[in-house]
Amino acid sequence: MIIAKQIMESLPDAIVQYILSYMNDARDVALCNCVSKRWKDSIPYIRSLFFPRNSFDNLTGSDTPDDIVLKMISLIERLESLVVYSPFSGAGLASWLTLIGPSLRYLELRMDNLAEQEVCNERPSKLDCLTAAKSLESLKLWGVLMTRSPKWDVFQKLKNLEIVGARLEDPALSTVLQACPNLTKLLLLGCEGVVAVSIDLPHLEQCKLDFYGLGNCSFSMNCPKIEVLEVQGCSWIRVQKTKHLRNLSIANNAGRVYMVDFEKLVALESLSIRGIQWCWGAISSMLQWASEVKHLYMKVEFTGDFETLQPFPEVDFVDFFNNHPKLQNFDIHGAMFAALCQKNSLKNVDSGFLIPCLESVVITVRSPLNAEQKMSTLESLLKYGKNLKSMVIKVLQMKSNHSSADDFFDEICRFTCMNRKIVRIE
Repeated sequence: MIIAKQIMESLPDAIVQYILSYMNDARDVALCNCVSKRWKDSIPYIRSLFFPRNSFDNLTGSDTPDDIVLKMISLIERLESLVVYSPFSGAGLASWLTLIGPSLRYLELRMDNLAEQEVCNERPSKLDCLTAAKSLESLKLWGVLMTRSPKWDVFQKLKNLEIVGARLEDPALSTVLQACPNLTKLLLLGCEGVVAVSIDLPHLEQCKLDFYGLGNCSFSMNCPKIEVLEVQGCSWIRVQKTKHLRNLSIANNAGRVYMVDFEKLVALESLSIRGIQWCWGAISSMLQWASEVKHLYMKVEFTGDFETLQPFPEVDFVDFFNNHPKLQNFDIHGAMFAALCQKNSLKNVDSGFLIPCLESVVITVRSPLNAEQKMSTLESLLKYGKNLKSMVIKVLQMKSNHSSADDFFDEICRFTCMNRKIVRIE
């Protein structure tokens, strides 16, 4: 430690300032004041500050956490990044951003304002204060109550917006999106209270939406540059201008997916669809639009247009793979696998049929029903998948009081042993 200090003291001022400028933990920065005058004089050159959750747990003296943060940032000439996980007030945030707003590029705040009464009584509100940071390029907020529209000017430079854990209302969310017209990345995770979401952002490339609740939200998007889209918790989904869309994930863990409306997904490489129940029209439409897909993950338990849960209809094995000639990785849950294993599914196989690109397949089996057809389908995947390198069979919670379950599992074990270089059981 003494040698390290001696080395630092021997360096020119510019080098010391450059090294110390990479510190960001507020506690380390505070300790610089106690080391030497040279270290203290380097504090103005720091570019980033991070206040952990427990920064002020053992606070003594008359200064409040808001005052301490203000004093520290006032020592810095041009603060570009501020992360605050420790508690703060709206008045404190307003004072900080008044001072550093013009230089701030990255801001991350643990808002902790989900208690509605507290937020209603707070003036200025934490959300309204953010408008002072007009040069922001990235904004991340945790634990946000946004039931009324924030008083924001337009953030012209903001490219990345992340809101994690929030109670939202549609008009407030609409106001936020309108104030960020140049976003390229948008994340809304663990958000509840949303009924209808419409996103119209000309530069958006990545979007991840995760809505809590009954799973009955409606979602529409018109973003011509969108490349990556993940949506969870919506029943009605309409996305226009998808020629750049490469990765798509749609899930609904609480409700049903009734309708999806996309254009032809010409650039799509990866598709994931998950949920308890999808209307079959939505599933078949997605598979039709995603004919160029390379990576396909399907975990939908049931179909059916109304309350009644229904199994998947028959899916022709040959037609499916002919319609997805570029498919390389295929992960299918029990329902889709059962649909491919129907009695007539392998009747139309001709001598020239191949699955040209398939390299990996993961199959989840949950029922011994139609065991003969299922074994035939597994054998067909090996026979016609000339480039198949890996087949994983997951036997998940197979329940049956009949010996057929044991017999089926024995057949899978035999099949695995005969093809042990490619097939394995999990």
